[in-house]
Amino acid sequence: MPAKITLTVTQGKLQGRQFIFDSRTTCILGRNVDCNPKLPDNEDHRTISRYHCLLDINPPAIRIRDFGSRNGTYVNSKKIGQRQAEQTPEEGAKLQFAEHDLQDGDEIKLGNTIFKISIESDPQEINISNFISNFISNFFPSTVYIDDNSEQLTQPLNFLNKIKGLLKLADSGDNNLIAIRGYQIVKLLGKGGFGEVYLAKHNQSGKFVALKVMLPSVAAAGEQAYQMFLRETENTKALRHPNVVELIDYGYSENIFFFTMEYCKGGNVFDLVRQQDKPLSIDLALAIILQILDGLEYTHNAQIPYVKLDGGGFGRGRGLVHRDLKPNNIFLDWVDVDKKFVAKVGDYGLSKAFDIAGLSGQTMSGAKAGTPFFMPRQQVLNFKYTQPDVDIWATAACLYYMLTENLPRNFTGADAFLTVLQNDPVPIKARNASIPQPLAEVIDLALVEKPEIYFKTAIEFKQALLSVL
Repeated sequence: MPAKITLTVTQGKLQGRQFIFDSRTTCILGRNVDCNPKLPDNEDHRTISRYHCLLDINPPAIRIRDFGSRNGTYVNSKKIGQRQAEQTPEEGAKLQFAEHDLQDGDEIKLGNTIFKISIESDPQEINISNFISNFISNFFPSTVYIDDNSEQLTQPLNFLNKIKGLLKLADSGDNNLIAIRGYQIVKLLGKGGFGEVYLAKHNQSGKFVALKVMLPSVAAAGEQAYQMFLRETENTKALRHPNVVELIDYGYSENIFFFTMEYCKGGNVFDLVRQQDKPLSIDLALAIILQILDGLEYTHNAQIPYVKLDGGGFGRGRGLVHRDLKPNNIFLDWVDVDKKFVAKVGDYGLSKAFDIAGLSGQTMSGAKAGTPFFMPRQQVLNFKYTQPDVDIWATAACLYYMLTENLPRNFTGADAFLTVLQNDPVPIKARNASIPQPLAEVIDLALVEKPEIYFKTAIEFKQALLSVL
């Protein structure tokens, strides 16, 4: 039986209502129209803030954090957060209250409304040993490419020795390890949200690949979680496009997932901007983004092996959403023949799929879980939101970063998730006045997200950009 969390209203005007969560998600409790669960916006609920608190759910784990509400949030009659009486909502939003893990039978009180937590799980199937992974990077939480000493960086989980051991088993003929047979580690490329990435070389062909390894932070995740993630991986493997990093092969052994992926010699865009220490030129940034939009147009419409059917089960489907696009996941490769670069979308949905399958053991909101810098508000309100437009918004946010070295929103001193909900992106010319007005208008339009994301498809955004060149 999959883990399930039920919130039952035991006191208040909504008494008897139930809200059931059976997969990885976040939700916002409050009176605002886009909250879920949404509380009535009337006199009986005035003591509840519009965005009151965050629930971060990874069944059977659940965690709560107050958003600096006027009257506080209570867990089992204990107050866990409240701004001071003289503080404004804006000042309260700058406070960072502690997060609290919830247990079966706990009660959450907002104003006169009480929710009781019910957690159902089969201990034979799911056993989350640690709610937050110990090795998640603090800033950009996935695939940050660096050149530091690999032995030092891999000490906490001893990944390097684990992978070397698997490579030896592969060479000895283990059929579960065919995907990595004949490879040797060259160096560490990066350390990310759920594992590490190495440069590996095939002993016979001399071909270089990026070898990504991911370790579940779950003691025994259960067959359903593994199968869900492997289906998503098979979808990614089916993608073939010049502007998408190719997933060559993958496997699973000794509680480690491993992937051989196309190696991009030029690194990623985040590192490019950081190393240059100034914004990219408009010509270079647009050349990159236009190629990325080509990759997204393909992936959003590609025929993929598995899609969940309405009646249950899986069948052939169309389209795949990345859900985690950021400058770290935009890679550059050099074409030696004509000395041109190719931009490619990398890590296509794997990290998000790993998380949604319940294999990460982390929360979105934990201090080590990263910040939603390149995430539209639709994904904060509904973590599982998987429409293609979230990738288009993220692409525009990446272009904004390339041209300004800044994030679209001001995150300094405020709760990051509340910032996404409450703050609109800063107009790009306020960050870089040299950007031509027509281009600035298109980028600002692409970052519109209320009440919905403006550009729905990659081709729409690409055509808008081309129209102002």
